[in-house]
Amino acid sequence: MAASEKKLSYEQAREELAEIVESLEDGSATLEESLKLWERGEELAKICQDLLEGAKKKVAKDAI
Repeated sequence: MAASEKKLSYEQAREELAEIVESLEDGSATLEESLKLWERGEELAKICQDLLEGAKKKVAKDAI
């Protein structure tokens, strides 16, 4: 994962992911484009998941 991707906020990653889903759903992309979009979507989903896990850990730690 590139350093610039780590700097994405949850909201930015989620918004880009929503745009990718919309693009895939409209069916206008070629197979190659769809695969690239899917791969980027997987990366963004991982970023979102990592950020959420970090937030959960912080909340759990602060609750102790």
